[in-house]
Amino acid sequence: MKIEDLARAGTSVWLDDLSRAKLTGTDSHSLPQRIANSGVVGVTTNPSIFSAAISTGVEYASDIQSMRDQNVDEVVRKLTTDDVRRACDIFTPIFQSSGGVDGRVSIEVDPRLANNTQETITQGRGLWALVNRPNLLIKVPATKQGLPAITALIADGISVNVTLIFSIKRYGEVIDAFISGVEGCTNPSQVHSVASFFVSRIDSAVDDLLKKSGSPQAEALLGKAAIANAHLAYQLFEEREASKRWQDLKIKGAHMQRPLWASTGVKDPTYDDTRYVVELVAPNTVNTMPQSTLDAVIDHGICRGNTISGKYADAIQVFQGLSELEISLNAVTAELEIDGVKKFEAAWNQLLDNVSKAMAQ
Repeated sequence: MKIEDLARAGTSVWLDDLSRAKLTGTDSHSLPQRIANSGVVGVTTNPSIFSAAISTGVEYASDIQSMRDQNVDEVVRKLTTDDVRRACDIFTPIFQSSGGVDGRVSIEVDPRLANNTQETITQGRGLWALVNRPNLLIKVPATKQGLPAITALIADGISVNVTLIFSIKRYGEVIDAFISGVEGCTNPSQVHSVASFFVSRIDSAVDDLLKKSGSPQAEALLGKAAIANAHLAYQLFEEREASKRWQDLKIKGAHMQRPLWASTGVKDPTYDDTRYVVELVAPNTVNTMPQSTLDAVIDHGICRGNTISGKYADAIQVFQGLSELEISLNAVTAELEIDGVKKFEAAWNQLLDNVSKAMAQ
């Protein structure tokens, strides 16, 4: 597939990966080469990505040793923000040519603060000031406590990537939190936001329940839940974008928060490895992909244009089928949110532990 086909259909391609090696390398997997040859127009990070990069990357060793007199949190903050700042600089031409829509780089608040509103706000403001780049996105988890933090940061004029969204209900709350922030912002034309809706983890969880159900109707629903969930999320996006509340803000130059499809690497090897990209193409969307998924899309993905609009009735049927089997998608997504926060906390703690050991050498 030509990645330009996705762009023409309205989907921006971001890379879900960042490391110092990708920033400084010259091979085909380096960030400059991905921008030049793979159509990448943005980058996302998360605690797991930073843990893998810093814990195994020899490029960080000298910096870690030079900061041995600091505490480990300060060291990790310096390493991560330095990488993100440099990535922001690499993406500046795309940021400028796209009017601020793309060329974005995300950095997440400490996942241990996911259930602390005020600390999330404080750290979000601190990261925004420390990186000091207009194309930064501060990642805030879509927990109940994260919602007012989203509103506060947007109102401050800070661009936000809302992460760990699994349910449509929570997504609606995220949109409301974003719009409330825009309403309180003195210069809304300078603020951009994306809402990261996680995809593959939903299929993994629901498919497991379907296989355990023993029902003959279950097989037909395997691999259907995640895409159906994302399709109905996009329907909600369209509805909120068309609302009078948003249209009044649009007149003032505000930019609607775009849906971003995250966790798009396929977990089940029996499924097409490009499905969470080619089945989620529509205007005003972002798809952030791990390196392997991006390579698969380029190699054998087939872009069929907009694959979301007009599919809402099919998605509702999937939801009805799950309900008939007494599978609660609300229960699944609630558990996935809790588990997602725990996994990011574990990755962050592992990173802190590994850096502590490196500082002691």
